[in-house]
Amino acid sequence: MSERRPVGVVGAGSFGSAIANILAENQDVILYTRHPHVAESIRATRDNRGRTMAPNVQAVTDFKEVAERCTLIFPIMPSAAFRDMARGLGQHLTPEHILVHGTKGFDVRLPEGQQLSHDYNLLPKRVYTMSEIILEETIVRRVGCLAGPNLASEMLAGQPAATVVASRFDEVVRAAQQALSTPRFQVCGSRDITGIEIAGVVKNVIAIASGMVSGLGLGENARALLISRGLIEMAHLGKMLGGDLSAFFGLAGVGDLVATCSSPKSRNYTVGYRVAKGETLAEVTRDFDELAEGVNTTRVMLGLANHLGTRAPLTETVHRILFDGLAAAKGMDEFMATSFQVDLDMSRLGAGRGEG
Repeated sequence: MSERRPVGVVGAGSFGSAIANILAENQDVILYTRHPHVAESIRATRDNRGRTMAPNVQAVTDFKEVAERCTLIFPIMPSAAFRDMARGLGQHLTPEHILVHGTKGFDVRLPEGQQLSHDYNLLPKRVYTMSEIILEETIVRRVGCLAGPNLASEMLAGQPAATVVASRFDEVVRAAQQALSTPRFQVCGSRDITGIEIAGVVKNVIAIASGMVSGLGLGENARALLISRGLIEMAHLGKMLGGDLSAFFGLAGVGDLVATCSSPKSRNYTVGYRVAKGETLAEVTRDFDELAEGVNTTRVMLGLANHLGTRAPLTETVHRILFDGLAAAKGMDEFMATSFQVDLDMSRLGAGRGEG
């Protein structure tokens, strides 16, 4: 193995484990888990809750050890735990560190006593991406994210895949590409961290809807309609929130969308499928060790759309099914019956004015 410094991964869930194994093809890896029994299992048998870890992945339970041994760190934690993780890890970080997160979710700071609902107007300043949390909670400035069609189970099996690393710093993109690139894992670069993060998050809402299409047996034509309309909705909202259009029509947007909308391996797809089969959201989420990010994202994106004064028909439909008691069959029927008189209108999205 190379004498390069180890690379850190914070989070030993399915995606964190997959990234750790890919990184291990190029250098040693320090994998943080908050569970001592998981760390001990990896050390003793290389088993991480059914996932086999590479021999040069060292499991630790101490943020300080990760920070002291690694300059490049990949935080990959559920969005609900990300801020606490950033605060804990941040106590040991310096400006020399580089953090590239792999979390596809939002963090929302609401006024005390307020909750997200179908008619809530959510100010964008109250919605944080994971890179914004890192900048707020740590001293690190060299921040990036990765997003793309990255189903963890396939990555753990060594199947080919690709991702996008986005950062405003070219050196962050280069460092991540050098650490992650393998013959079976391609790593593209982008400076549009806003667009890439939004694309990676919002596609989860569409994946939930796609699972509903499967659960209801509506067929592939209906799925194609849903994905194409969902992509337009995602690009429209994403551009209004400051993303570049190219992010939504690349790997992190349409690429990730195709993967998660077509695979029962996707947690968000599974939520939609099981809800469409008659289970409640509470029943479905009890079976997950990590909450499907699209559940919270549905609430967030509808609140943002309300504030922006724009319609988001698919997001509205998913919200009504998940949270307002609308039957999945009735909701999808209403969405499919919506009149779409115009196909993709690039001028409406801004590309016709030289933007994006």
